Amino acid sequence: MVTIDLIIPALNEAEALPWVLGRLPPGVRAIVVDNNSTDATAEVARNLGALVVHERVPGFGSACFAGLSAATADFVCFMDGDGSLDPHDLPKIFAPVVEGTVDLMLGARRPEPGAMTFHQKLANRVLAYELCRRTGDSMSDLGPMRCARRDGLLALRLTDRRSGWPLEMVLKAAAQGWRISEIGIPYTPRKGGKSKVTGTIKGTYRAVKDMGRLLAK
Repeated sequence: MVTIDLIIPALNEAEALPWVLGRLPPGVRAIVVDNNSTDATAEVARNLGALVVHERVPGFGSACFAGLSAATADFVCFMDGDGSLDPHDLPKIFAPVVEGTVDLMLGARRPEPGAMTFHQKLANRVLAYELCRRTGDSMSDLGPMRCARRDGLLALRLTDRRSGWPLEMVLKAAAQGWRISEIGIPYTPRKGGKSKVTGTIKGTYRAVKDMGRLLAK
């Protein structure tokens, strides 16, 4: 059986992690990266069998890179740990990569009512347009659930350590001729707390600013 390392960047996700980690498909190992949580995120994850990595440098990209550095499987997935994405959908994401028909597979979010705010939807629409225009690929979402080969991701030498990490991955992959595809997956309201990235207007502004900096290069 092919082993998949699933990297879950986490900041105060103790409430949602039992549901998330309890729904992992066979062959998937969870690597939960605790990014300075003040709740029991690390303890909950460890008790549920996940490999816990501590990353003290704040930032979504910092947590993702720490997880990627700790991964050992040939194939690596990323997913938020807030319960908005269902791990049962992971096989749709990693199967094409394992089969060798896709190099980077994205799970395009299909939000249920209440899962996304207006400013999230607006920012996502603008970003998707820019991605299509710059890469030539047809993409409707940046896709927080995604999969690629670990060695390929390391070779991209991603440097963003904040909200621009997912965008930098797609831009560099496209520049190197990777086959990028997406598939729609349900996106539901998070199961506890508030998003640290796009759950507020301030967070959305910071993410757009980080991504705008990358697009301007």
